[in-house]
Amino acid sequence: MEIDVVSTLVAAIVVLLIGRVVISKVGFLQRYNIPEPVVGGLLAALVITGLRVGAGMEISFDMSLQTPLMLAFFATIGLSADVKTLMQGGRAVLVFFAVVVVMLVIQNAVGVAAAVSLDMHPLTGLLAGSITMSGGHGTGAAYATRFGEDYNLQGAMEVAMACATFGLVLGGLIGGPIAQRLISSNNLKAGTGVELEGAPGELGGDEVRSLSPESFLETLFLIVICVMIGSYLGQILKNDYLTLPAFVWTLFTGVLIRNGLGLSGLRQVDGATIDLLGTVSLSLFLAMALIALRLWELVSLALPILAILAAQTVAIAAYVYFVTFRVMGSNYDAAVMSAGHCGFGMGATPTAIANMQAVAGRYGHSPQAFLIIPIVGAFLIDLANALVIQGFMSLPQLGL
Repeated sequence: MEIDVVSTLVAAIVVLLIGRVVISKVGFLQRYNIPEPVVGGLLAALVITGLRVGAGMEISFDMSLQTPLMLAFFATIGLSADVKTLMQGGRAVLVFFAVVVVMLVIQNAVGVAAAVSLDMHPLTGLLAGSITMSGGHGTGAAYATRFGEDYNLQGAMEVAMACATFGLVLGGLIGGPIAQRLISSNNLKAGTGVELEGAPGELGGDEVRSLSPESFLETLFLIVICVMIGSYLGQILKNDYLTLPAFVWTLFTGVLIRNGLGLSGLRQVDGATIDLLGTVSLSLFLAMALIALRLWELVSLALPILAILAAQTVAIAAYVYFVTFRVMGSNYDAAVMSAGHCGFGMGATPTAIANMQAVAGRYGHSPQAFLIIPIVGAFLIDLANALVIQGFMSLPQLGL
């Protein structure tokens, strides 16, 4: 059954509404801050998988809007990034980036060591390492193609997609509970005196903000310009050595436009409208991503791959709980960042933002977390991951 683009959009909205209702009725989902798109999307994916297995019904969605929604979200991140604020978070960004780089090394070490111990090709361990855990489906597909063509690794694409799917699901499930545990056990509270206006994606579920036709059209225009320029730069700046995805260029474009308009005095960007549109685009993107999950691919994974992924889950959870939280200050912002680290450490940056949105919606805003996570998770991690992966591939133990 083919679902057209309009019906897919309707399905995504329904998924979000169902997720909100379910969370409001199920106490532990509220307590552990599971995001609405994750709850509704997983329920929809389970129903679709049941129809496929039980009735042989194949359902496919037209995902034409998924990429534009993702790019729109990163445009709002860029448009909300004031240079003065970025300068204030400079040291914390560098510290968190160092924490993330160490985690990338650990993920690959765990993946390769587990693969070798299970008598599997070391490259399979890399695919189940930072390539898919921190890189997601896009990075996984790129390296799977390379491993299949250059090293004749059989089933590389299937392993990469299944691992990335596993990470996307688990990244959205463990972040909230870890943050809740850190906040409750350390009696943490959101900082006093912070602005109520949050970052894109930080709009609480019951929070309503003013919106005018003028601010909506102006902000939508800026977002579309960022998406157009970012997509164009992503195409023309591809190379064989390092290719940054379009969302990175979109984010950069947003930063330049926001600060260019502000410094020139031409126009001040409407922060509240950006936050609202950022929340909507993020939620719809995640809902679409999750309803399109092919959960049966996880079932088809061999036990050795599942064992590697289980080890990765334990590693990221332990690292975030004992290292990320403490290095980043053992405060409320650090707890929110820990939820975000789980999101992009196993899934993707939008999952990280959704995790933090769920936590902030319950406990209070965290401007520092919503500043640092997008910078590291949407840009710096791609650069670091490429270098770390290349470093592991050059190890003589891999025999490449």
